[in-house]
Amino acid sequence: MASASLLKTSPVLDKSEFVKGQSLRQPSVSVVRCHPAAPSALTIRASSYADELVKTAKTIASPGRGILAMDESNATCGKRLASIGLENTEANRQAFRTLLVSVPGLGQYISGAILFEETLYQSTVEGKKMVDVLVEQNIVPGIKVDKGLVPLAGSNNESWCQGLDGLASRSAAYYQQGARFAKWRTVVSIPNGPSALAVKEAAWGLARYAAISQDNGLVPIVEPEILLDGEHNIDRTFEVAKQVWAEVFFYLSQNNVMFEGILLKPSMVTPGAECKEKATPQQVADYTLNLLRQRIPPAFLSGGQSEVEATLNLNAMNQSPNPWHVSFSYARALQNTCLKTWSGRPENVKAAQDALLVRAKANSLAQLGKYTGEGESDEAKKGMFVKGYTY
Repeated sequence: MASASLLKTSPVLDKSEFVKGQSLRQPSVSVVRCHPAAPSALTIRASSYADELVKTAKTIASPGRGILAMDESNATCGKRLASIGLENTEANRQAFRTLLVSVPGLGQYISGAILFEETLYQSTVEGKKMVDVLVEQNIVPGIKVDKGLVPLAGSNNESWCQGLDGLASRSAAYYQQGARFAKWRTVVSIPNGPSALAVKEAAWGLARYAAISQDNGLVPIVEPEILLDGEHNIDRTFEVAKQVWAEVFFYLSQNNVMFEGILLKPSMVTPGAECKEKATPQQVADYTLNLLRQRIPPAFLSGGQSEVEATLNLNAMNQSPNPWHVSFSYARALQNTCLKTWSGRPENVKAAQDALLVRAKANSLAQLGKYTGEGESDEAKKGMFVKGYTY
């Protein structure tokens, strides 16, 4: 994940510079230590939190560490629990989340954890606040702030992400509870277009959310997720990703978002899940790094790949020459084997925590370009793509 703390703020660009297939100009990209920008029209919304936002972004983007995404809604968490024969009760959700946050030594490989609202206010089974357990391990607590996807009227059966209403007050409350960064999940579907309307809606929503988050002390993860659904090849994904990120950066500038205080998180550039032409880790690395070169440095999402596949692709990117801090923000690609190992049994907690630590360490090595893939379990190699997957 490339924290935008590695970038200096850019001037407001005309939209024509972002579209028509042209590369985004990067005159101010820098990989040296970045100091907070002087107050200007671009940073006024985040001015009262500017220093803290930059510090938080740099902490999350520290070498050898990445993000554990455990922000599944209660309904989605219920599906995960059902896969191991457990009911979707608050007690069972609490037990699994306690298992995740309390893994000894997790902070060595994980720098941030994205939480669902219930988890942010929840305590462990031992009665300690989840947020406090994370902070003690030097893991920054984050929060999913959107209100889910709904049909986008006038589109080709596409979606838009709701949740801007009341976001400022909710973000202020999340900050008081201990959250320091935020996630907003919006998606773009290639089989359904994507339509210009859907791309614009996704980009505008991300930009408004980012500005509001910074205004309330939260570092926003900027994530237009390109869904894996479809039979399209990797070249089609690449073209759509370029289009989407051009639109995103245009609206980030229009909304005066402070670039030093955001984390950018695109999907890896892969073929559609149902495409007959599979891509190698090196191909995924080449296409994704090419996207970054043309659009600006971001971070990564596993998006239904197997645990090993996601790690191999990340490793290949970090073995290729690139100027970015490329890390990970994984949910199922970190949790899957852990969940199956636990199976809801108290006697399996230690083994499940060990399984999570193995995955976290593997991705830490991949983030440094040192992962070999040796000794991986069969479970870790299983694909996790779910067609039409929702949170």
